[in-house]
Amino acid sequence: MDDVSVLGPHGFIRVAYADWGPIDAERTVICVHGMSRNGRDFDVLAQRFVERGVRVVAPDLPGRGRSEWLGHPEDYATPLYLSAISALIARLGVREVDWVGSSLGGHIGMELAALPGTPIRRLVLNDFGARVAAAALHRIAAYLRVERTFGSVAEVEAYLREIHAHFGALTDAQWRHLAEHSAVATGDGRYSQHYDPAIARTFAWPLMLDITLWHIWDKVECPVLILRGEHSDLLLQGCVREMLRRGRAASQGKVRTVEIPACGHAPSLMAEDTIDLIGEFLELGLPAATRTAKALRRKSG
Repeated sequence: MDDVSVLGPHGFIRVAYADWGPIDAERTVICVHGMSRNGRDFDVLAQRFVERGVRVVAPDLPGRGRSEWLGHPEDYATPLYLSAISALIARLGVREVDWVGSSLGGHIGMELAALPGTPIRRLVLNDFGARVAAAALHRIAAYLRVERTFGSVAEVEAYLREIHAHFGALTDAQWRHLAEHSAVATGDGRYSQHYDPAIARTFAWPLMLDITLWHIWDKVECPVLILRGEHSDLLLQGCVREMLRRGRAASQGKVRTVEIPACGHAPSLMAEDTIDLIGEFLELGLPAATRTAKALRRKSG
């Protein structure tokens, strides 16, 4: 893991990120996780994209994974996340990136894509849209507000299988991968989760209503792929239909939507067909081995 210093409202903090593939790659994809997750959620996707000669960068947002926790919980908010991503892109030395954002990562990507002169070339919103349903916020708040410890990584895995059952049909190895990168030894033989419990402050108000971001969405001009979990309680079908109808990108026919079956909020992005779908939208080349095989078939033909 590498890290970059980010200036927040109360000084500099350290933000960690994983960086796969050649640093001089023609294409760079930034992958940003959801509220209580971390960048290692994208390990499977990154491996597949690196095979195509792409550079993939996945940060741990402040307060998650290996990134620094904040002394002022109120700083866990969009301005700091945008500052962190801006510093990261500057560190990478690239002028243009593609973006894959799950949930909160989608929100950050939408905000960045709406800015004049945005570095985002193409935007993938994984189960996130311009209206966030209040029912999903209540569900997420219910597990974020409770601080838990566990007796083993296996217990962490069992807990993740319960609260993230809507991620879809993950293999046992994939669930274990998530657990191993979600568990942090506490020093007394137990484990806690990787994130700062103070991120729950986002959900501190007693009455949560739908969050609307149409004023942001309407400014996005780049091509957008919206992935929606079939049973999502956060990104409702009505919101997707409206996103296809309004905004600059939609008016130019640049918005595509795909519903991922048998999952809710949010698809894990570990399934091979979903990764290939994203790669196709981002116009990534074929893996080197596939290119070689096709070239040999053409030559032999």
